[in-house]
Amino acid sequence: MTDPTVTAIVLAGGRSRRFGRDKLIEPISGRPLLEHAIQGVGAVADETIVVAAADETRIVPGGVILVADSTSFEGPLVGLLTGLRRASHPIAVVVGGDMPTLVPYVLSALVDRLLDPSLAAAILECGGVGRPLPGALRVAVALPAAEGLVEAGERRLRALYEAISTDVIAEPTWRELDPDGRTLRDIDTPGDLVR
Repeated sequence: MTDPTVTAIVLAGGRSRRFGRDKLIEPISGRPLLEHAIQGVGAVADETIVVAAADETRIVPGGVILVADSTSFEGPLVGLLTGLRRASHPIAVVVGGDMPTLVPYVLSALVDRLLDPSLAAAILECGGVGRPLPGALRVAVALPAAEGLVEAGERRLRALYEAISTDVIAEPTWRELDPDGRTLRDIDTPGDLVR
């Protein structure tokens, strides 16, 4: 698919507040939700990092690197920063651990946008708005930017994309690869598992 070496960062340190229990261990087709996200992003990555909360024990497949935030529940930008600090490759693809239907061709399209050296990130547009997950990031740019934002008290992923040169792939363009929008599906409530 893509030529650059890629680190996948799977954010798995949230509270699952709306779900009411740890959603990432919920079974889908006989496997935990988290494993589906790992498999989806792993198709475009040379290494996969799962970022968990500091006080959680996660079980991940062999070959997947598990790292923990220094403190729990500080927000997605802190989790991404933890993953970026551990990344071995120049490009990182970041996804949520609750995204079970990622389409690798769409993730590759995000990475391919970063072949343009003037860009530091790429995300998908949906409904006229850029979505922070999934996203592709140039680690050398995103890491210091994320560090600065976190030091300033910021916790939103969207703030990182606003701070660096970000390309937003128009919805009609990526929908050619994923007509049903499976890449953007996430699980927030038990009802989402049924759908």
